[in-house]
Amino acid sequence: MPGEASTRTGGLATDAVGLREVLFQSVTAMAPAAAVAASIPAGAAFAGGSLPLSVLVALVACLFTASCVAELAHHLPAAGSVATYSARGLHPAVGFLVGWGYVFVEALVPPLLLLQLGFTTAGTLHQQWASYPADLWWPWSLAGAVVIAVAGFFGVRTSARFGTVLGVFEVLVFVAFAVMLIVAAGSANTLSVFGPSHTAHGYGGLSGVFAGSVYTVLAFAGFEAAAPLAEEARDPRRTLRRAVLGAALAIGVVYVLTTYAMAVYFGPDRFAGFGAAGDASWEGVARASFGLFWVVLFLAVVNSTVANANACSTVSTRTAFALGRIGVFPRSFARLHPRHRSPVTGVAVQFVVAVAVMLGLGLRYGPVTAFALLATVVVTVIIGVYIVADLACAGYFLRRRRELLSPVRHLLFPVLGIAAFVPALLTAAGIPAFGFVAELSAPVSYAGPVVGVWMAAGAVVLVVLARRYPERLAQTGRVHLVDPDEDHQETGAVRG
Repeated sequence: MPGEASTRTGGLATDAVGLREVLFQSVTAMAPAAAVAASIPAGAAFAGGSLPLSVLVALVACLFTASCVAELAHHLPAAGSVATYSARGLHPAVGFLVGWGYVFVEALVPPLLLLQLGFTTAGTLHQQWASYPADLWWPWSLAGAVVIAVAGFFGVRTSARFGTVLGVFEVLVFVAFAVMLIVAAGSANTLSVFGPSHTAHGYGGLSGVFAGSVYTVLAFAGFEAAAPLAEEARDPRRTLRRAVLGAALAIGVVYVLTTYAMAVYFGPDRFAGFGAAGDASWEGVARASFGLFWVVLFLAVVNSTVANANACSTVSTRTAFALGRIGVFPRSFARLHPRHRSPVTGVAVQFVVAVAVMLGLGLRYGPVTAFALLATVVVTVIIGVYIVADLACAGYFLRRRRELLSPVRHLLFPVLGIAAFVPALLTAAGIPAFGFVAELSAPVSYAGPVVGVWMAAGAVVLVVLARRYPERLAQTGRVHLVDPDEDHQETGAVRG
């Protein structure tokens, strides 16, 4: 086992980024502009003009799991993040499977967002200039893939600062537009949208609010993305906790503000017809009522896709680096650029995967359908990871750090987090456990088998590791960036 000194000198670039960059790692991974414009409106079909209440409910629910992740990130600062937390709080085998699934879906987020970049840009250009082919989306996607790969190659300072600039822009644009909508709404502003009186037809009262919140919960995915920067952040224990919780809370407030603004401007009683495209959408409203501001809004959404892809590329490459370092992934993933300290193998593999998946699925099924398929795969696994993280939080403090156990933060919050995400998991997977959940149709329905095959392959690898390299599997819970005394104590606890 390498000592602390060799880990620090031969590892990722320590003390490379501060709270601002780490915070926007999570902010951009949540893709606030894209979520406001495309994801959150899905809940309007159920919550109608009461969607702001649904968003508020989803925010409170997500803060329970964000609190659990923040607690684990504070005590276990590691590039392996959720894999390390699961290994330490539950079992190394669980940690490996979480890492296996997490790397898989985080590697699929860039092609997912690159598809959105392509069809959003091509569709808008075609709408403005009919001579531009609406199906010529792939050059924009390829350009985005190159930008992300270059940022990742030059290291965490470059990629994190790039993400910070993009994140600030998209948040400011949508907050500014929300203020414009609220002012324009004038006397139509009403707090009644924070009650259940405006739900969609057929989903009366709190049932519509709950249905809308389940879809809205999905817009919060990504708040944990700061955690894999543990070994590159300054004062990681303090920074990670503040970044994870701060991102979830701050962007949740942005979601509430923007949804309220559009609901009162558009009209609460007809908001059930609001969507992600057409005249009844964010861009449609901007085009109809605010002149050329729609261009700024369009740029913010495009910006959001690039920022999200950049953030999730960082997550996938750092997690793969952590697993490669201990030998449960190919050790080539632990190879770092001698100057930039970037995981170059991971960056290269991420680029190849992004281009292959984006072009393969996009050209086969069309970019919009391919986007829906990848989104279903990603959200299904990510929510599963959140549920395991909740369990790991309770397990860690019950089993390892009983002296620090808080019944509220370490037991009640995990239970509430699981209760919030189980309905969202069933919804994302298309399992009709609730009346508002529709079964998925092909090829989106292929998401379940894809996830099943990948996790089954992970189970096979796990068996091989357990039989041939049990010491590597045990290292899944290894924290490489802690005080030597605590590291000794924690490692002993795992082995014991």
